[in-house]
Amino acid sequence: MPSAFVFPSRWSTPALGAVLAVFAPALHSMPAQPAPGVAAAFHRPRLARLDSSINALVAEQRIPGAVVLLIKNGRVAYEKAYGARDVSSKAPLRSTDIFRMASQTKAITSVAAMMLWQEGKFQLDDPIDRYLPEFRRLTVLTKFNAADSSYEARPTNRRITVRQLFTHTAGFDYPGIGSDEFKAIYAKAGVSSGISERNGATLAEGMRALAKLPLRFEPGERFNYSVSIDLLGRLVEVWSGQSLDAFFRTRIFGPLRMTDTYFAIPAAKASRLVSLHEERDDKVYAMAVPKAGEAALDPNWSTKPVTYFAGGSGLSGTVHDYARFLQMVLNGGELDGVRLLSRKTVQMMLTNQIGQLQPNYGLGFAVETEQNDFRSPKSLGSFWWSGAFQTFYWVDPQEKLIALCYTNVYGTGARLGALFETLVYDALK
Repeated sequence: MPSAFVFPSRWSTPALGAVLAVFAPALHSMPAQPAPGVAAAFHRPRLARLDSSINALVAEQRIPGAVVLLIKNGRVAYEKAYGARDVSSKAPLRSTDIFRMASQTKAITSVAAMMLWQEGKFQLDDPIDRYLPEFRRLTVLTKFNAADSSYEARPTNRRITVRQLFTHTAGFDYPGIGSDEFKAIYAKAGVSSGISERNGATLAEGMRALAKLPLRFEPGERFNYSVSIDLLGRLVEVWSGQSLDAFFRTRIFGPLRMTDTYFAIPAAKASRLVSLHEERDDKVYAMAVPKAGEAALDPNWSTKPVTYFAGGSGLSGTVHDYARFLQMVLNGGELDGVRLLSRKTVQMMLTNQIGQLQPNYGLGFAVETEQNDFRSPKSLGSFWWSGAFQTFYWVDPQEKLIALCYTNVYGTGARLGALFETLVYDALK
């Protein structure tokens, strides 16, 4: 029986609460039906609101379908698939289907890095140029010419630290989805997010190209969601001597029995991949052909060969696999007798690392603190993130709750994540 940690009803921003209790056996094989007595944690009539709301979004063609998985006290409390895995074929969605998780990759890369931190491979406030010398001479953008994407830059006053990569405070921007200036600068230099660029190039090559480009701001100055976790993934490769894919498979996916999570889905499982959809005129359609331009995206990218293992966006997997990963974190670093992280490492990862900056952010997750608790019903100590193709999760340690809702749509105004959170908390007893 693995140890579980819970947070006290109020905790200080600098430190999370200590381990307080041991609870029921953790997530195992994810039975299709709720475990006896566990579903009593929710009001059934109020869960019906969740059903009707998601079914309405499907009927209105705002989403193709969705898979919902709720874990309470380490056991499946609610699991359901809605709608279609492809609106063209109308094939029904299944809870075992595979989704493109995009930025949900970031938390896994962060855990990988912290496993190596525990082994003494680095310190969080080490400058990254200690391990990647190409980042020794950095510049900050001072002037940009939109006509030809040329720019001027000055030398930085600070060095980037490893901690700043975890927390998106290193000064980078994001290819394809960042500011107009940096989308153009990155595109001209061939720096990608690792989704459109997956085969032929390597993460090492991509990060060497990134090192030649200016930063958007001085390291540590502010939060800016960025490609920094790709760079953290490259450091995992340097510290471990393995590709990021090999590290994930041997050190995380294998031990946690995450048997359906991949950078490149094998041919034998490709039929389980949910079709990627896009929104046009407030309705969703299957994305049949690759999108072009700065937001280039091949809908079949997750089944193609991969040499560029993007630590910030590259993985696809099931709700069940990711629930196992999150249960490990909720348990204080252990699942089914396998320990990846110490409980003190997990506590530090779930502590706000960036002071008054928003959103409050730990080492791999956004976190609920006294500073931002008014924004949502999540309890203090909760942690969460999402993926660009509308996959959502959060973990509430006080409620011993893991909640996941996955669909695969590129751009949507349906606001499924906010609705899902509201309806799940409304249904709690």
